[in-house]
Amino acid sequence: MIKSEDKNKSFGSYIRKLRLQLGIGQRELAKKIGIAASFLNDIEKEKRSAPKSNIIKKISLLLKSDIDYLNDLAGFSKKTVAPDISDYIESNPKIVSLIRSIKKNELSNDQINEIEMTINKNSSKALIIAAGLGSRLKKHTENLPKCMLDFGGRTLLQRQLEVYKKCGVNDISVIRGYKKNKINYKGLKYFENTDYQNNNILNSIFYAEEVINGNIIISYSDILFEPIVVKRTLESNHDISVVVDIDWRGYYVGRKDHPISEAENVIFNSNNEVEKIGKINTGKEEVHGEFIGMIKLTNRGANIFKQHFHRLKTIYWNKPFQRAKTFQKAYLTDFIQELVDIGIKVHCVIIESGWKEIDTVEDYKKALVGFNKKFNKK
Repeated sequence: MIKSEDKNKSFGSYIRKLRLQLGIGQRELAKKIGIAASFLNDIEKEKRSAPKSNIIKKISLLLKSDIDYLNDLAGFSKKTVAPDISDYIESNPKIVSLIRSIKKNELSNDQINEIEMTINKNSSKALIIAAGLGSRLKKHTENLPKCMLDFGGRTLLQRQLEVYKKCGVNDISVIRGYKKNKINYKGLKYFENTDYQNNNILNSIFYAEEVINGNIIISYSDILFEPIVVKRTLESNHDISVVVDIDWRGYYVGRKDHPISEAENVIFNSNNEVEKIGKINTGKEEVHGEFIGMIKLTNRGANIFKQHFHRLKTIYWNKPFQRAKTFQKAYLTDFIQELVDIGIKVHCVIIESGWKEIDTVEDYKKALVGFNKKFNKK
């Protein structure tokens, strides 16, 4: 959806900006799209109106831009509805009666938003980041990604899938990297992080950018969690939500291989909005909770997430970013902190336990001891 601050942007100037940021020549882009360079030049200079939806789709993929935002810009440029919407209405004329009902009943923006949220909740999806080496698990991950570790006859990844499906999340994607061929369950969408040895969680997520839309949960692959965690996460209507455990300190008692100083902690305000997130110095500041490695985005939140990622990537590639030595090595929490720093609200979904991180050999052994009691009840 076009926001008021975006209404001065044109479709042509926006795609030109994206093209230049990615270092793609006009002729090169036109060739890949399958149009004449002169036609693309006219679009960028606003001599022609925005193209049809099939061309917009190609531009979106090539310039790594959110297709909904591009369609909205195209519609605004033409002073009409977005091309993808007009195409959909033409092919589904019954939708007109629904729009007419909204008009007749004079639904408010809040009521329309509520309808949209209900629809999105019923079609929620998940993206699991499983590309990392898992080197801290030593011999256990010499030949396996850590999400393939066994827990009671099922792998850690299978345990995650069971919980998601129990909560009605059936559209699930996985980002693979290390020992990718070991992760091969049916019914999942797979994306490959081809540079997993040189990047980190944040950049890994964007190998699956095409599915980051709608109502989506993005989670680490090395966490065991109970259904209540996913249920509470799905209930959040905020654009960007992170899951925070406020009963976190006890988990670090006696935890030697992953000390409390390495926790991804969160400080939040009275509105449950993030103020600080990451490896915060626990000795100097009051920490309210621990980020468990799960984030939820609405469709608008996904647009914000993607637009700022590409903006920051252009600025900080090969340069220090937040607590990371380079943007490539940034954690998800570095990115969240940057969003907070520029004034974007990030909501905390508060939980009290109900999850475990499997990061080290020590974590794995402890989790196995208590597994039957906590995660394998019949």
